[in-house]
Amino acid sequence: MRWGLIGASTIAAEHMIGAIRASGGEIATVLSSSPDRAVSYAAKHDIPKGVTDLDAAMDGVDAVYISTTNEKHLPQAMAAIAAGKHVLCEKPLAMSVADAVTMVKAAQAANVTFGTNHHLRNAGSHLAIRELIATGRIGTVLSVRVFHAVHLPPHLQGWRIDNPDAGGGVIPDITVHDADTVRFHLGEDPVDVVAMKTASGMGQGVEDSAMSIWSMPSGAMVHTHESFTHRFAGSGIEVHGTEGSIIARGVMTQAPVGDVTLRFEGGEQAVEYATHGLYDRAVDLFSKACAGEGRPAADGVDGVKSLAVAAAVAKAAETGTRTAVDYGGV
Repeated sequence: MRWGLIGASTIAAEHMIGAIRASGGEIATVLSSSPDRAVSYAAKHDIPKGVTDLDAAMDGVDAVYISTTNEKHLPQAMAAIAAGKHVLCEKPLAMSVADAVTMVKAAQAANVTFGTNHHLRNAGSHLAIRELIATGRIGTVLSVRVFHAVHLPPHLQGWRIDNPDAGGGVIPDITVHDADTVRFHLGEDPVDVVAMKTASGMGQGVEDSAMSIWSMPSGAMVHTHESFTHRFAGSGIEVHGTEGSIIARGVMTQAPVGDVTLRFEGGEQAVEYATHGLYDRAVDLFSKACAGEGRPAADGVDGVKSLAVAAAVAKAAETGTRTAVDYGGV
């Protein structure tokens, strides 16, 4: 499959270019708004063409990977869908739930594959956690605690910490990941949320820290903490049930290969899991879906729903009120 990269991004350089090539894919073009960056990025990563025109970036390709700033996702995805290209888009899909729904429905109407690049559900650690829950090892889930407060490295700061018009802030950047991860593990969608946010030292015009509590249809409660400013906190997820608990540390990063422990009445045990490349798995499943085999790891509806939870958290934090999650009819 021939790919066009829509965005000369860090995530493409560090993870997705290698994953696409590992799947047998060929990267034909890369798009940047800067002519110099388009050319230099293409040369550095052995991509034949670096361009600034979206039509040129889609010329002769089967699929596009979109990793531009968030406000550009909608027009770029819609153009790709109109051109008959399969689309793998970074999260959040769009600046609003309504726009994300528009993208997903357009892809459905055009009969092209649309995926959201939620990487964590592809990790061996999270696949193992999900299996423990699904097979009843911890009984009925009572609560989930996600701690995803990290320190955003300088090379990733930029628009994420100072540009609300581009979709900056910790809620669209990290809360949306946590929403997808919780949905993946529990197999249900949050009903409503309460939340608080703040700018605690890094954010300039956007929030850099947030905490929220979500209610689930099953009655389980979810607590999440996201931040760009916590240098030493570490990350992880805990899932507590009537018959046991899953305690996972170091599993909410782009290399989620920390420790997963199952605790139960008889003691505790370390959980073994596969350490495959999570981006490799994501691209492989997406490529197979494009060929009519299965579905992406996270499809467009998954992207809409994770965005909807993040949007509800943002609204709840802004208004100080309990806020229902609006999934836009999907």
